[in-house]
Amino acid sequence: MPQLQLSHQQAVIRLQDIRAQLEDLERRDSLTAEDEQTFDELTREFADVDDHRRQLERRSALERVRAATQTTDRRPPALGVERGTPINSRDSYDLDPILNPDSVEDRRFRNPWDLGEMRTYSRSTEDVGQELRARALCAVEKMAGANDRIRSAATDIIEAWDDKRGTIARMCLATSSPEYMRAWSKLARGRAHMISSEEQQALERAMSLTDNAGGYLVPFQLDPTVIITSDGSQNDIRMVARQVVATGDVWNGVSAGAVQWRWAAEGSEAGDNAPTFGQPTVPLHKADGFVPITYEAMDDAENVTTEVGRLLAAGKDELEAAALAVGTGSGQPTGIVTALAGTGSVVASTTTDTFASGDVYKVDSALPARYRKQAAWMANRSIYNQIRQFDTAGGSALWERISADVPPMLLGRRALEAEDMDGTVTGSADNYVAVYGDFSNYVVADRIGMSIEFLPQLMGANGRPKGQRGWYAYYRVGADSVNDGAFRMLNVT
Repeated sequence: MPQLQLSHQQAVIRLQDIRAQLEDLERRDSLTAEDEQTFDELTREFADVDDHRRQLERRSALERVRAATQTTDRRPPALGVERGTPINSRDSYDLDPILNPDSVEDRRFRNPWDLGEMRTYSRSTEDVGQELRARALCAVEKMAGANDRIRSAATDIIEAWDDKRGTIARMCLATSSPEYMRAWSKLARGRAHMISSEEQQALERAMSLTDNAGGYLVPFQLDPTVIITSDGSQNDIRMVARQVVATGDVWNGVSAGAVQWRWAAEGSEAGDNAPTFGQPTVPLHKADGFVPITYEAMDDAENVTTEVGRLLAAGKDELEAAALAVGTGSGQPTGIVTALAGTGSVVASTTTDTFASGDVYKVDSALPARYRKQAAWMANRSIYNQIRQFDTAGGSALWERISADVPPMLLGRRALEAEDMDGTVTGSADNYVAVYGDFSNYVVADRIGMSIEFLPQLMGANGRPKGQRGWYAYYRVGADSVNDGAFRMLNVT
């Protein structure tokens, strides 16, 4: 049997659990074959855990004897006790000399990445997931190479989006450990031959959590899906959209219409005011990128590992900017313009092929009041410049702070940019020049876990080395409107 990694307190708790289970089986009138097998397994486990408990007690007693006899001035030395370690006589078996982990029940872990000390036998999926999340949150505090904003974002992701099995927590623990960070750094530098057996095991544990064929998961603290959440995206749509985390290939949400209230007479029967629930879905699509680097740059870079993470995050943000605006939804996210085109959210300009100031007010009036308070504008900068020119008298009827370079508010609402939207009005097609609405109804779903493969040698067209290495990265993301009624889009046609 492998060596148990339980503290004395944990061993006692486990013995009590086993006793309760055995007594429950004993009270049954008859036992099935499965019950008999469970009884035998519990009996063997009790013997193993009890033997482990006795070893801890003997070891603790020996340490006290050694401490008492290894003093030169005949005074008993003080025993060092770490945070979270009990110091009364009843729990003295867990004193620091035994080097056991702190209490799992108190959510304190000296090494949160050591899952060997976890007890999973006879525990429910929810219970195991809860401990994994506790360990992951502890790991976030301890993981190297992360600033406070990344730690805050990682904590929010784990607390808000982890499932009952602890899927995200497991990934965090597997890809944020010091061993994994060292191994990934060596891979990123083309030094796979220097990976130790401990680091290789860390890589294998992480790879068992992903369904990608090949590649290695980017360390949790360098993962662009975490970095963008923490440091803020340069993509204006992502700044105001609802960002969620998916653990599968499709994000499933829940939507409902408003509850229909009424004025009721005393003693009257309540009406059926329940809203109709729907389940919007956002499929995730694969995106990839490639980062080449010369031999010289790799040799000169002081921290190439962190730099690669920054480059991947920047490239991811740039790729998504176009897709979140006008993406087709086929093999890529559905852009907000694509999602609204052809729906009742489209507002036609008052005059054919003419964009006028009245159209801005028309769109604002068309948006329902319940979405207007949290609404924002989205348009190409060229369209904003045209709007500024509507005010020929030099006032500020449309824009606030009209003297600024790009006024941040239009009709009292934020004016955000999307350079992939229409910037000019032509007479040959639809011109979707502005979107106005509550962008919390536009969902961007990221799947945590970007994979990367290191290519040690890039070859030229003639099959000869180019003196470059490279990283090939890929991840999954999706986006779509889950409530078209929360938007209005101006079409100048």
